[in-house]
Amino acid sequence: MTAPRDLTGRDDVLAVVTEFYRRAFADGVLGPIFRDVARLDLAAHLPVIADFWDTVLFRAGTYRRNLLRVHADLHEEFPLTAAHFARWLALWARTVDELFAGEKADLAKAQAVRIARSLVRRLRHEDASELNTIEVRP
Repeated sequence: MTAPRDLTGRDDVLAVVTEFYRRAFADGVLGPIFRDVARLDLAAHLPVIADFWDTVLFRAGTYRRNLLRVHADLHEEFPLTAAHFARWLALWARTVDELFAGEKADLAKAQAVRIARSLVRRLRHEDASELNTIEVRP
């Protein structure tokens, strides 16, 4: 068995998000939110979220929506908790790890943590500045 390779572009991003959402829809915690509350149309959503991650990982510049607004609207309908985001992160990391390994795969997981933390703070109307989370290194 060969070791997984690193993410190299949009096709790889699409593979990760497709598998992630397959798992998320089947998940006991996240599935009802995606299926019943957000009522995600995967055929429409997958290209958009692939644009997002392609922009995050490869600076593609193809994502043109407001990630916070989407989650804030959902949060008004169904309060999203830190536990929901923790579950999302665990499922995301497991999916990335099972499909890919390398610098971009690590970045996908690290950026997911940053995004989740920021969304949780913003949904709670707390300071979302990354300045309060930057560690000063000697």
